Order: sequence, then C-alpha cells, then structure tokens
Amino acid sequence: MSAFLHQRPLHNPLSVGVLSPPSSNPRKPFSSFSPITLLVLLGLLIILGVFLPWTSMQEGLFSITNGSSLKWRSYTLAQAAAFVAQNGTLIVCAVSEPYLPFLNNWLISIARQKHQDKVLVIAEDYGTLYKVNERWPGHAVLIPPALDAKAAHKFGSQGFFNFTSRRPRHLLNILELGYSVMYNDVDMVWLADPFPYLVGNHDVYFTDDMTPVKPLNHSHDLPPPGKKGRTYICSCMIFLRPTSGAKLIMKKWIEEMQQEPWSRAKKANDQPAFNWALDKNAAQADLYLLPQAAFPTGGLYFKNKTWVKETKGMHVIIHNNYILGFEKKIRRFHDYGLWLVDDHAHESPLGRI
Repeated sequence: MSAFLHQRPLHNPLSVGVLSPPSSNPRKPFSSFSPITLLVLLGLLIILGVFLPWTSMQEGLFSITNGSSLKWRSYTLAQAAAFVAQNGTLIVCAVSEPYLPFLNNWLISIARQKHQDKVLVIAEDYGTLYKVNERWPGHAVLIPPALDAKAAHKFGSQGFFNFTSRRPRHLLNILELGYSVMYNDVDMVWLADPFPYLVGNHDVYFTDDMTPVKPLNHSHDLPPPGKKGRTYICSCMIFLRPTSGAKLIMKKWIEEMQQEPWSRAKKANDQPAFNWALDKNAAQADLYLLPQAAFPTGGLYFKNKTWVKETKGMHVIIHNNYILGFEKKIRRFHDYGLWLVDDHAHESPLGRI
C-alpha cells in the first residue's frame, strides 16, 4: 500500500532562514527575539512538521479508498471472467453479505482441491464486492442493480427470490462470453475434486434433490417427474458448457420464473422453474445427472447414516440443504466436521473475515 501513497512535497520549515538584521546595526548578529517568541516559533515548526505530513497521508489514503471503490464499481463481468477463468472454465457463486462466513468455508474446501484460482464471486451487494476484492483483488464482480443484503437471506422471502432469480441470467451471460461454468451455492463443501465427474461433452450437468437411495450404477438421464408433475433437480450445483443447449435451458429458466413471480400467497423460488425448464426442453439439450453417491442432497447425507457408511470415500460435494437458518446450518456443519473457518481460515484466499 505504501508504494501507492503520495504525499505532497512540503517545504522544510527548517530551511527558511531567519532575516538578517539591518546593516546599520552590525553589532547585533541575531534578531532580538524574546525567549517566549522563540518557543512559540519552535512549537509552530513542530506542529507543521508533524501534522501536515499526516494530513497529506490521510488525504492519500482516502483518495486510494475512493479510487478502489470506483474501480470495482466499474469492473465488468467480461473483465472478471477473463481475469479468473482457467482453461475456459469458471467456478461461480452468488453471495450477499450475510453469507460471507459460508463463502469462506466453501472457499477453504475448494482451495484444498487446488481450484480456488478459477472462482468468481458474483457479489449481490457493494459490501460483499468491496470486502472480497480488498482481500482477493479481481475475484468479485457486481452485476447491477445491487440488492438489499439484509433482505436476501431468508428462504421464501421476496428478497430471497430476487436474489436467486438472478442466477440464470448471470450464468447465461457467462455462457454468452464463451466460458464453461460451474455454479455452487456456498452452503456446500468440497471433499474431492468434482471435475473428473464431468464426463463426456454434455450441455448441462446437475444433481438430484430427492432423498431415496439410487443404485450406484443409476441412469444419468433426467429422472422421471415427481408428484407435482416435475422433476426435483437441485438448482444449487450446476455445470454448463457454452453450447446452444445450455443457453436454451438458461433462457427457458428465466422465462419460467417470469411466469411465476413471487407473491405472498405463493412464495416461489428458482428451483421449480429450473425443473420446468429441464422437463419441457429435455429433447433440445444434452442433459447429464451426476452420480448420487458423489453429489448427495443434504436430506440423504445428513439423515441416512447407513447410506453414508456404505458410500464412504465416494462423496465429492456435500450440500447443507434440507434445513433452514444460518445457525442451524453452521451447527450441522460443526457436528459433521465440515465447518472449517474456525480453525482453517488461513487456507482461504480471503483469510479470516
């Protein structure tokens, strides 16, 4: 930071000479200042020498802070994606400020798999944008408009719907830029590298949110619809290639949410719309269901101990869903040894936040 600080050059007050006495009085080589006057002048010199440089430094720091804020406000998705992407691929999450502890927990688990450098945080408020980029420059971007951070964290609220409903637009924008993208919710933990499971060249990869146990060699096709006439695919872990099929699914997802906006009577969220988009357009896109043993829903992993023992060593990404509330999610992660930020914050690119 010091390399960027700029202090205005100050005239050294000690370099200003005392006026010579008139030549008509050669017997007095020095001005006849009284002791009190000399003390006042000395005090003034000390004040000027200490206070003015500090004032200049404060101005420099303030200008740098403002400059950084303006820089990140104008930072575009295209710039961020180009900076972060590796081999044409991004790992993306969308985060508002209340979720920062979960973001850090998720990042630690990704760092252990050596994939943190391709992570791009889509900040949904300016507080998140500034905090992430202050500690990890270039890895956060805000796509206007910014949302109300406090309103975005309660499941079923309009704020939560506004937050999650932006997801397909963000992903579509990244696909249009030509990148493959993995999306994760940040209440997830990586236990292994998921990329070897993205076999083939399918358009859209996803996980099932249903809890019934599947055979280890289950089909990778889109499952059959459930009781509500649609599938129960999770919208929280998705991998997309920049193909026409993947872009079509994102566009249809956006359309489905526009047809069923949030209301007090029907507190919609983004996941049903994602499933309708998949179900109605399965013939026009190459879809792939990821293996349940590697990508279990929280309702299975945290509630079926027998299955967890039988599939030990197969788990890749754990999703802390089927439970509501920050404190409950944190407590559950604690109970299963998956809350990493307390003892391992140094492993996160953000450090302790």
